[in-house]
Amino acid sequence: MSGYRVGIDVGGTFTDLICVTPQGAELLDKTATTPEDQSVGVMNGLALLAQREGREADEFCSMIEVLVHGTTTADNTMIEMDGAVTGMLVTEGHRDEIEMRRVHKEQIWDPAYPAPVPIARRRARIPIPQRMDYLGEELLALDEAAVRAGVQRLRQLGVESIAVVFLFSFVDPSHELRAREIILEEYPEVAHISLSHEVMARGPEFERTSTTLVNAYTAPRITMYVEQLEQKLQSAGCTAPLLLMQATGGVMPPSYVSHRAVTLLGSGPTGGVIGAARAAAEAGVTEFVAIDMGGTSFDICLVRDGLPEVKADWNWRYRYYIGLPMVDIQCIGAGGGSIARVRQGTLLVGPESAGAQPGPACYGRGGTRPTVTDADAVLGYLRPTGFADGRMDLDLEAAREAIRTEVAGPLGVDLIAAAWGIERIVNANMAAATRKVLAGYGADARELSLIAYGGNGAVHAWAIAEELGVTRVLIPRAAPVFSALGLLIADYRVDLQLAHVSPIRLVDPAQLHRMLTDLSAEAVAELNPAQLNPDQIEIQLFVQMAYPGQNFDMSVPVPSAGETSEFLVELIERFHDQHLAERGFAFRENSPLLRGVRALVTGHTPHPPTLAESAGAKDLEG
Repeated sequence: MSGYRVGIDVGGTFTDLICVTPQGAELLDKTATTPEDQSVGVMNGLALLAQREGREADEFCSMIEVLVHGTTTADNTMIEMDGAVTGMLVTEGHRDEIEMRRVHKEQIWDPAYPAPVPIARRRARIPIPQRMDYLGEELLALDEAAVRAGVQRLRQLGVESIAVVFLFSFVDPSHELRAREIILEEYPEVAHISLSHEVMARGPEFERTSTTLVNAYTAPRITMYVEQLEQKLQSAGCTAPLLLMQATGGVMPPSYVSHRAVTLLGSGPTGGVIGAARAAAEAGVTEFVAIDMGGTSFDICLVRDGLPEVKADWNWRYRYYIGLPMVDIQCIGAGGGSIARVRQGTLLVGPESAGAQPGPACYGRGGTRPTVTDADAVLGYLRPTGFADGRMDLDLEAAREAIRTEVAGPLGVDLIAAAWGIERIVNANMAAATRKVLAGYGADARELSLIAYGGNGAVHAWAIAEELGVTRVLIPRAAPVFSALGLLIADYRVDLQLAHVSPIRLVDPAQLHRMLTDLSAEAVAELNPAQLNPDQIEIQLFVQMAYPGQNFDMSVPVPSAGETSEFLVELIERFHDQHLAERGFAFRENSPLLRGVRALVTGHTPHPPTLAESAGAKDLEG
């Protein structure tokens, strides 16, 4: 290794960094996140690493050979709902499907519960006469005049990003491709165009529509952020290609994710799960729940057989359906910066956070509201001197005053009782959220280990484990910056799908073999910039199958892409068996439908041995 390898994870409060030097030593650091422009915090962090190496920032940046980044830009865009002004061209008759939401409602017993803010308001959803059937046969030609008029209408409305969602475009995308050409002719300065067949190359229709809209909404903000960061890195002399962590569990360059912005939701926390899986493997643990407690949020992920749970589902935090397979990380607003307050005699903690600015009262940056970190400091869980690698001393008196004023006084209790109350409530909230995730998968916490990381994970892990009945807790050595470490451990990953609808028994085995082979070759080609050797590339093939009448298909692993009828018989039996195992029933007398094929290609990269050591964990059993 001739240069530096750097992992950077931007959180809501801190930006975490880990650097492996050419000599194999590790540098761990944190710097305050800069919410107004996250790239400023990233460059501040690189300057800190350079200072620790005794180098100028430009010299240090020029010596970086690997730079992997986890960003919360997509998450923040959805949480704050401040994405691009988005419009949509949609098949006539399907304009309102996105608001109907499959009649899904988070609070089904509350008739007044508000619907989510629509990403594209109704006036910006333009119906277009055109129609393909489920086999890709054209039933109604694309009305190009309607597309041109619709684009002009969107332009007048100030739309910045356009989603194009036509029925069954994933089978035949010609209408969507032509629509993009027309958009660029009529509105060449449009910031972004998302075509549904490129974002999610399969049905069902609502799920594809929702995913495409989220992609169109977040993509311009992500593109702007990545361009700003790349410009700053280049100005600082960094020539290493920037790699971004995806929620699929792998890294890819910005060029790959430019039209798949939605895959960056949960980017940083996914790095932590990758690192947790490595830590568990070092400890011989395969069944565990990973928890990441930072300054703003608390993330939970169940890992079984050494692999994190992956699914496409409603994202309860954003209230929009994301139809792409992603590492299933659930989150609540509970972190070191979570604010404690008394409402009508009741002590509440979170989800509101003090964030990076002003931060907890004990940081001495002007914050006056009590937080979980203030309670930790008052109770003696945090050492007040030499905090943040010696760059900060905690102001204990400010923490005490905040808790006295906002909590102890209104409740009529002493300081320690108030701080302990904050501690108990935030721990109970995190334990309850973890229990809910485990219950959703039918997992028993008493049979799992707990791996805790993040800036506050080690402080609260024991209490969460006690609430859950977990008897084994592992704390990684690099726990405070563990998500950044996970970024450096992550491999390249490409996940592509191709639609093909037909009864499985009518499929030509040779044609299916060609589809699988061609799709895997396309996925491997996406890895060409990484310059990997053939022995570093792992290819996993799947067929998407469903029973007639089902809306949702199932990914069935393909052992090898055979060209015989026996190969199809084996796939059918695998589908029946998997359907029985996952959904509790199988109709073996029914011949399933083929909905498409999928190629998941992983490019394995070598990692410095010191990373494995840092991924190791302290085992607290008992």
